[in-house]
Amino acid sequence: MKILAIASAGGHWIQLLRLKPAFEGHELIFVSTKKSFKDTVDGYEFHSIPDASRWNKMKLLYSLMCVLKIVFLSRPNIIITTGAAPGLMGIIAGKVIGAKTVWIDSIANVENISMSGRIATSIADRSYTQWPDLSNSKVTFNGSVLS
Repeated sequence: MKILAIASAGGHWIQLLRLKPAFEGHELIFVSTKKSFKDTVDGYEFHSIPDASRWNKMKLLYSLMCVLKIVFLSRPNIIITTGAAPGLMGIIAGKVIGAKTVWIDSIANVENISMSGRIATSIADRSYTQWPDLSNSKVTFNGSVLS
């Protein structure tokens, strides 16, 4: 099974790395917004994409094109993300190629699902929150990545 794991920098990346043991025995490809993160996933395929947010539409579009290229070329079976915008782009690209998609909302979102998470929840095959109070019929609580 080929898994593409994508997250932006900071806590999103740290939470994604905490999931790495769950992917043992599978081909794993990492994607993030900082080239230096390649060192944190030594031995795995890694791609760097430009960081983007809703505040810069042109950069957001360019980042989406980069994610689409990686997804189309690698053809993963599953795309998993801990957010934010790059992860949402991964979920969108995954749906285009028919991959299974999993969104895990950041533990930082204590009171509400993130904006990207709300969008991803309507697209992803599975959506998770790390807070029991935020679970509902579309978003599952199954514990937290950071404990």
